[in-house]
Amino acid sequence: MFDTLKSDINAVLERDPAARSKAEVYFLYSGFKAVRSHRKASWFYRHNLKFIARWISQRSRHKTGIEIHPGATIGKGLFIDHGMGVVIGETTVIGDNCTIYQNVTLGGTGKDTGKRHPTLGNNVLVGSGAKVLGPFKVGDNARIAAGAVVLSEVPANATAVGVPARVVKVNGIRSETLDQIHISDPVALALCNLEHKIFVLQKEIDELKNSN
Repeated sequence: MFDTLKSDINAVLERDPAARSKAEVYFLYSGFKAVRSHRKASWFYRHNLKFIARWISQRSRHKTGIEIHPGATIGKGLFIDHGMGVVIGETTVIGDNCTIYQNVTLGGTGKDTGKRHPTLGNNVLVGSGAKVLGPFKVGDNARIAAGAVVLSEVPANATAVGVPARVVKVNGIRSETLDQIHISDPVALALCNLEHKIFVLQKEIDELKNSN
């Protein structure tokens, strides 16, 4: 657990330019506090001490504004930035080195049983206000744009944007940026292409009219 917490601290230092020291992260960052509390709660949950586990998680929720069910499985290096309003459901699985912003929900749809919540691969970024709902997988290195509502699987190295979310392939390359805003919208790109084609066709028609 010590090595995992060390990875969690380093994740904040690497990805948040406002973080100045390990001590600042450890004592002052609500996202780190929530993850730290979850790791304790998860231990009790896995040892069938579920009341204590829920007590720890609810206490953390009141202190940080971040609700993580103790049954959730979280890999190392999770960075929850700002964090207020984040909800992570019981059967959620989160891989290593993921980043989650405020008001994100990793939840269920209400119609599933058993595995009800999403599975995030490694190096996944979930932008602020995004909702990922259902027992499907978001692949390694995927990005969920701010405000997106994801209701189905997202392939590895892809980006999901919009409501409901649409999936865009991003050349199979892992993105090192944490930019949640400048993500290509496939519908907007298609409309731009159509508008350009219409402009070219209209120009050709005008030229034909003038030649006659």
